[in-house]
Amino acid sequence: MGRITEDLIRRNAEHNDCVIFSLEELSLHQQEIERLEHIDKWCRDLKILYLQNNLIGKIENVSKLKKLEYLNLALNNIERIENLEGCEWLTKLDLTVNFIGELSSVKTLTHNIHLKELFLMGNPCADFEGYRQFVVVTLQQLKWLDGKEIERSERIQALQNYAAVEQQVREQEKAYCLRRAKEKEEAQRKLEEENKSEDKKKSSPGFDGRWYTDIHTACSSAMENQDHLQVPETQEQHNTKTSDEIEDDLAFWNKPSLFTPESRLETLRHVEKQRKAQDKLSEKKKNVKPPRKLITEDGKALNVNEAKYMDTSLIEVDVQPTYVRVMVKGKPFQLALSTEVQPDSSSAKRSQTTGHLLICMPKVGEIITGCQRTPMTVKTTSDSNKKQTNSSRPRIERLEVDPSKHSCPDVSTIVQEKRHKPKKMESQPQVEPSEEDPDFDDNPEVPPLI
Repeated sequence: MGRITEDLIRRNAEHNDCVIFSLEELSLHQQEIERLEHIDKWCRDLKILYLQNNLIGKIENVSKLKKLEYLNLALNNIERIENLEGCEWLTKLDLTVNFIGELSSVKTLTHNIHLKELFLMGNPCADFEGYRQFVVVTLQQLKWLDGKEIERSERIQALQNYAAVEQQVREQEKAYCLRRAKEKEEAQRKLEEENKSEDKKKSSPGFDGRWYTDIHTACSSAMENQDHLQVPETQEQHNTKTSDEIEDDLAFWNKPSLFTPESRLETLRHVEKQRKAQDKLSEKKKNVKPPRKLITEDGKALNVNEAKYMDTSLIEVDVQPTYVRVMVKGKPFQLALSTEVQPDSSSAKRSQTTGHLLICMPKVGEIITGCQRTPMTVKTTSDSNKKQTNSSRPRIERLEVDPSKHSCPDVSTIVQEKRHKPKKMESQPQVEPSEEDPDFDDNPEVPPLI
């Protein structure tokens, strides 16, 4: 059931920048509001107020809305016109399809001198004989009644027969009030019976017909076969509840009911009960999760990660030839391996500072040998190329630099320069190319190739 709150009014005051004290128009239709409250304190400047299609049973707390011009209370549970004397500028009042049976209550609108339009169609009083003549005479300021203009001739004719019409309306109104009193008693009796039946259902034994006085015993007995019966029991309960709800729904809508405020409230309670049951059922379906698949039907391991950081005592590591699985508090982290490993030679270690888990899984020997042959060949080729590159670099530098220009001459043998060569020049070995390869240049800094 809805109520008029400040947040509700602000949400419906977007056109006024959510400012409520200066609102001139407010729409609160279809909010399941049961009581009219707070509006006369929060929205004093209202001129137009829409409250149609709610559950309001009484007109109240609007007498301070002095500027109100249009009030729409259609499709509510109002049974009497009252408390509108303070709405001095009220021009239009819509009470279509309510439960107004006291037609004499329209006399309270005589103080609303600016009232020009009134709608009472769909109310029990609109079926009274002499209804229109009574309203036309009672409210002299009216110009339109139920969408039909009141002509001067109609008002004169109604005044001539007003005494008989008033007596007739009084008798019909009295009969209606007696009938309404019986309907209220019947509705109260049905409500009490429904409450008793609900109490019996709550106090009835459990699903297996036993009375449970010890919660722990019941829980322990139910947990014995949890792994095998948890999912099927939940599905059966869902199916049973769904079928019961369908039967109750059909019985409710096929049951004849009177057009009364109580029947509207009963319908709303039934719809709200169905909505709550549906929400509860959807929540249960969300909570029931299917078991996680770790391995497919054909035996292929899947990559799964549901684990979070946890204490080491709650971590379990399982290494298999084709996959590795780490269970952290029942949640798996599984990786499928591209090559086969040796589970017996594997190890798992966890850092005490960072918490990192290191799992070492050596590959099978045959696969390791095959995998290393190709990279070794590539590595050897790359090393030989690097050596050849390094050997070519110093050779190019030796061709560009003349070492004789940077050598120091021997002063002692300067006279005999023609006879003896300098010692430094003699000590330097001369590299001569071999006969087999005339372009070969032997670099002493390069190690020999094996």
